[in-house]
Amino acid sequence: MIRPEMIKRREFLEATTGLLAGVVVAGSPLSAFAAGRAWAVDLRAFSSAEGATLTAVARTICPHDKLDDSAYALVVKALDDEAVKDEKSRDLFVKGAAELGPAFAAAGEEARVAALKGLESSAFFQTMRLRTLQLLYASPIAYAYFGYEGEAYSKGGYLLRGFNDLRWLPEIPEEDSGPLPVRA
Repeated sequence: MIRPEMIKRREFLEATTGLLAGVVVAGSPLSAFAAGRAWAVDLRAFSSAEGATLTAVARTICPHDKLDDSAYALVVKALDDEAVKDEKSRDLFVKGAAELGPAFAAAGEEARVAALKGLESSAFFQTMRLRTLQLLYASPIAYAYFGYEGEAYSKGGYLLRGFNDLRWLPEIPEEDSGPLPVRA
């Protein structure tokens, strides 16, 4: 039997962090306290400064004022995972971040936009733009932010789940709607 005073701090944190994260993410009342939570991404291919620059690039490419920084950090984490496996990708992102400089992440939005416009035709910018769009909008954090509930096919479609409430479109006669799905 392990006595409470014998549990090391690291073991305690390892045992409780996953549980707490699961409870908070699951939408419990505790999630209200997590609005200002701190997050960190474990980068293997990029330095912290490069990660901060790439996060600022992603936020500048797809600016959403109220979207949590962790959504953009997930983009950088995926790029980091890609860079670990592919040296060419790593070089592309590291050189692009270096070209923007260490002050890019702290610069105002207008300065960041101007700096990126200067790199708009570069392979770095085009790759960052494409990967940011692919990764950011496929993130559960972005799904929650935009109110997207996921694909509808497995849930019986949109029409019969209350998504036929658009008041700005005229009602379509049922005979013009096509066949309704057969429900078992």
